[in-house]
Amino acid sequence: MNRTLSPLGKDLIGLEELSGDQIRSILDTAEPFKEISERRIKKVPVLRGKTIVNLFMEPSTRTRISFEFAEKRLSADTVNISASGSSVQKGETLVDTARNLEAMRIDMVVIRHGSSGAARFLADRIPSNVINAGDGSHEHPTQALLDMLTIRDHRDSLEGLRVCIVGDILHSRVARSNIFGLLKLGAEVAVCGPMTLMPVGIDALGVRVFRRIEEAIEWADVLNVLRLQLERMKGGYVPSLREYNRYFGVTVPRLEEAPRDILVLHPGPMNRGVEIDSDVADGPHSVILQQVTNGVAIRMAVLYLLAGGAPEQAEAAKKGEVA
Repeated sequence: MNRTLSPLGKDLIGLEELSGDQIRSILDTAEPFKEISERRIKKVPVLRGKTIVNLFMEPSTRTRISFEFAEKRLSADTVNISASGSSVQKGETLVDTARNLEAMRIDMVVIRHGSSGAARFLADRIPSNVINAGDGSHEHPTQALLDMLTIRDHRDSLEGLRVCIVGDILHSRVARSNIFGLLKLGAEVAVCGPMTLMPVGIDALGVRVFRRIEEAIEWADVLNVLRLQLERMKGGYVPSLREYNRYFGVTVPRLEEAPRDILVLHPGPMNRGVEIDSDVADGPHSVILQQVTNGVAIRMAVLYLLAGGAPEQAEAAKKGEVA
């Protein structure tokens, strides 16, 4: 496979840059890769000989491990680097770190960084494929892709579906990627949360804004519930966590008032009893664990496509017939 022939281009920085057809291509490619994770031997030789660096400059559990699983199931060689264990602590710049890695003849970099734009900055300066695993408050494309794949598993199509993103929209890269992706696939999108956690001009993106969670639940087919990102907050955006749960928490009594069966997603980690109650997170509306499962398939699809794999060959690739 040749990276220059990738149907996604050289890198995956965000869904704002992709077309609806490219997003559908990733979702469709992920479908056959789901089956690999159910096998006794969870491995195919699709990326054998490729070296991938996971460069995580921010703490991560789900995303980092999900990428590692995806890379290993495609038989790639992987190297994991964190801020605490790298020369960044000694003052080395991000580009110097990446160029030193390039000198070791790597093929891809998966990067998570606290600064918005870091993934694009890196991609413009090295020839390796770059995958954005979350940059500041900008985008987190693979999380939005796995969210959309999970919704599609239960609702067949995203066309005309009403999806409301609830919570800390201001600090959320997940919200931005979901808005870009869902709108391109024909869904109606809304956001709901305290106005202190709502970006100025958010409606300019083509989304509806709800100020009350009850209105959002009455309108929506799907709720994607976001946590309060307390680590990114410099001031008092909400009076208290208890107050937030009282006015915006997704609870069983509120879901029981919904006029239709609502699907509930959460990108994790969850603040149980704050943005979502445990009875909801573990209840019949929740597809949160399926999101985690689908995350591996989505990341396998992205790695495969960026390496030059063709979507129509994904079925053969899962059988190990395309290397």
